[in-house]
Amino acid sequence: MNSTDEFYKNLLDNLYDGVYFVDKNRTITYWNRGAERITGYMSDEVMGRCCADNILKHIDEKGAPLCNGGCPLSETLADGKLRSAEVYLLHKDGHRVPISVRVAPIRDDRGQVSGAVEIFTDNKPQAAVLERIAEYEKIMYLDPLTEVANRRYTEITLKARYEEMQRYGWPFGVIFIDIDHFKDINDRFGHDVGDEVLKMVAKTLSRNLRSFDVLGRWGGEEFVGVIANVDRAELIATANRFRMLVEQSRAAVVSPDPVTVSIGATLARPEDTIAELLKRSDKLMYESKAAGRNRVTLDV
Repeated sequence: MNSTDEFYKNLLDNLYDGVYFVDKNRTITYWNRGAERITGYMSDEVMGRCCADNILKHIDEKGAPLCNGGCPLSETLADGKLRSAEVYLLHKDGHRVPISVRVAPIRDDRGQVSGAVEIFTDNKPQAAVLERIAEYEKIMYLDPLTEVANRRYTEITLKARYEEMQRYGWPFGVIFIDIDHFKDINDRFGHDVGDEVLKMVAKTLSRNLRSFDVLGRWGGEEFVGVIANVDRAELIATANRFRMLVEQSRAAVVSPDPVTVSIGATLARPEDTIAELLKRSDKLMYESKAAGRNRVTLDV
């Protein structure tokens, strides 16, 4: 590698964004440190592999796998056009990460497409994440296993959203989430595997929330999402996205069966108490369980 190549490599390695190059056959020829940070895969784990090996298992917002069709990188290699997309990659640890993807062709001296470069950015606002984590740690409201808010912090958030609704009319919703067959997972594979499932679900959900929403571990295998400034359509869309992303994720060590969740979602009403709101969302979650699990139930 000459000094110019070394300069550009150092420049790319110090970008916050993930960057990787592929040749015409979609073989990965470069993988920067940003890509390592966002995906969990080190350069030596992916170099020389074909991205069609489905390493990151990209899916779109409907859960459709892009490596089997609709891959922006593959399409750019075919027609040489610039592309961008909002997708979800599968982190090495098993949780889903929302990313913005930009793809550009690499051309040879004759102007023919000889490869492509993909630049991808973690969509979760990093500053907001760090601020949230610092706040949790400062006031001791972090669940130590899953690293999301604990029940106490979730209760405080619920009270704050409730008071905003009463004072200003600002709407909010609650999403009650329960991991399906969690006792069976613990009984069959042990509590260590159960803990990995809890962490995977928590990461998938918390990293796909807006910065001003809160996900908390309510107890055991139950989580509560407090979703601010939403209407009914937005709440059901968020709940369905949660359900899909968990089903499309995997824990690092778990059974071959996919992990799924049952969800109850409801908008707060002016006449509600916080206890009534939680009771209704919990009841809706159990309706999802009774209807076959791995589904969302929203009150009418």
